[in-house]
Amino acid sequence: MKLIAPSVLSADFSKIDSEIEMITNAGADLLHLDVMDGHFVPNITFGPKMVADIRKLTKLQLDVHLMISEPEKYVNDFAKAGADWISVHYEASDHLNRLVNQIKDAGSKAGVVVNPATTVDVLEEILPYADFILLMSVNPGFGGQKFIESSTAKAKKLSCMINEQGSKAYIEMDGGIGVNNIKMLSDAGVNVFVAGNAVFGSANPAETIAEMKKLIK
Repeated sequence: MKLIAPSVLSADFSKIDSEIEMITNAGADLLHLDVMDGHFVPNITFGPKMVADIRKLTKLQLDVHLMISEPEKYVNDFAKAGADWISVHYEASDHLNRLVNQIKDAGSKAGVVVNPATTVDVLEEILPYADFILLMSVNPGFGGQKFIESSTAKAKKLSCMINEQGSKAYIEMDGGIGVNNIKMLSDAGVNVFVAGNAVFGSANPAETIAEMKKLIK
């Protein structure tokens, strides 16, 4: 399974309906929504209401990445708003197993995110429970950052861990992904590719998504 997940953070919110329609017609597989609280990361985006409003605009699955403190207080609200996938940061939770099960009980796929400076070794105990792992290949908080090169080796290591455990968890990656590096990441074991500026900043998003899909076949 290889999926392209354009990040709404890079879209033009003044015409969000047409932006979503455009990437849907272009062949996007998921819609990635970055939720930031200005506390866990130095930026603020939106909450459950925006997710609920976007849910009305698309049939694509919504991949909601919670870059927030105390995510256990909010995951049920995001699930009710229509989030199909919900990911929470390893760094933001003291009781990760409980939180992953809370997301699943709310009816969403449960993902665990690790920041660039966090080793994948910390995921060993949670892998049997997580539906996917999201590797940040930039420091979270802002779009348009440069890809951190060590992320490729990190994906390979996580892929080995998943295989050794017999886990069915997907590997998702977010940050600085484009046509220049997507094949390398696919070969490293990444399944889901979050692309913001590479898609929404492209002169022809449909061609960009088509090229990405060709590269990861």
